Amino acid sequence: MTESRPWTGVGRTERGRVRTSNQDALALLNDCGVWMVADGMSGHPAGDIAAQTAVTVAAQQALERATWFHEHPSAAAEFVADLVMSANRRIHHLILANPSLKGMGTTFVTLAMTSAPMPVAHLAHLGDSRAYLFREGQLKQLTRDHTLVESFVQRGLIDAATALTHPERHILTKGLGLGIDMKPELTSTPVIPRDLIMLCSDGLTKMLEDATIASVLTGANGDPHRACHDLIEQALNRGGEDNVTVIVVVCTPPTIG
Repeated sequence: MTESRPWTGVGRTERGRVRTSNQDALALLNDCGVWMVADGMSGHPAGDIAAQTAVTVAAQQALERATWFHEHPSAAAEFVADLVMSANRRIHHLILANPSLKGMGTTFVTLAMTSAPMPVAHLAHLGDSRAYLFREGQLKQLTRDHTLVESFVQRGLIDAATALTHPERHILTKGLGLGIDMKPELTSTPVIPRDLIMLCSDGLTKMLEDATIASVLTGANGDPHRACHDLIEQALNRGGEDNVTVIVVVCTPPTIG
């Protein structure tokens, strides 16, 4: 039997008000302490296949290696990186086997929690699906978007305010399917029991500014079900212009008895 983990995630995905299909995918592996979100690239063929393939492959590998992962917390970065790269390789193999899938791709962000010697959130991502840390009313973005516009900001060509409405803001520079040898960006951050970690597709962040996200999370008062539900409902109520997916991960108190 898999050891119970103190961090639990709640997730939800919706098609939105405009799209005719949902090309997002997610996985909640609470017993493993692993969670993931993928967002198939719109305007390309088979974005839904790319996203679902990425999540399926990465989730299966996480399940197979869960015991090893928790016995080797110092190798957490290697573990999450391998999940993303394995998913990327499978997508490229599918494209080689079926040329009609050429051009398909997806964003991907995965979170793995280690508890010893202290809780640490380990992230690997490609694309513009994001991870956030919410602590004591403050929201901090943990990932950096791999987009053309974000590269403009990093080079000082435009400012962050301009980036929010730039017509090319959703053009990806990295993602699964965009290069067989592409390596994910890795991030690790210590966490404390009252923290909340959120993974999301850009269907949320296109509709809600960070200040609004923080306000919703504050109102949820640590309840991941309410936080997840309220965030998606807000995105839908503001137009739901894209598929929207949210995972909220919190530390759960141990069960007594």
